[in-house]
Amino acid sequence: MADKAEYKYKRVIGVALEIGEDLAYFVIAALLLVIAFITLGKAMLTLWGLPGSEGVEVVVLEVLDLLLLVFIVIELLFAVRATISRRELVAEPFLLVGIIASVKEIVVLAVKSPDLMGTEKFGDLVQNFAALGGLVLVLSVAAWFLRVKEREPSEASNSGLGDDEMAGNG
Repeated sequence: MADKAEYKYKRVIGVALEIGEDLAYFVIAALLLVIAFITLGKAMLTLWGLPGSEGVEVVVLEVLDLLLLVFIVIELLFAVRATISRRELVAEPFLLVGIIASVKEIVVLAVKSPDLMGTEKFGDLVQNFAALGGLVLVLSVAAWFLRVKEREPSEASNSGLGDDEMAGNG
């Protein structure tokens, strides 16, 4: 009798924690959506002000920066959605966020690079390019390995083959 009551108690706690977890994910998703729409609105307003006093390059860079930020937020939103639906943490969206963030910084540095050419800060800029490029490469390889692993059939299932056939004795 005590085992049954303990099981019921643990079950109630488990369900309560699951509801709390889902509620937290819902709040995170709602905040990410708000951030995405605010950032999109800011990008549209910035683009609308294109003929202003600032140079075209400055405005375009700011809009591109904002749009890449929206991509990052949307990927995080996808990660939250995948976590809720699969009930497990999914790594791929976070790898994509890292790739997008690195590319975002590369774009910003590329626009700044002509102004820094010939100065002592140019060496730091080249190092930043190299580090970000290496990071994009490492994250891309990690994402590729993750996709390859997800496409492989499960090791537990033997696709209908008997032990002798799997060993090559069939």
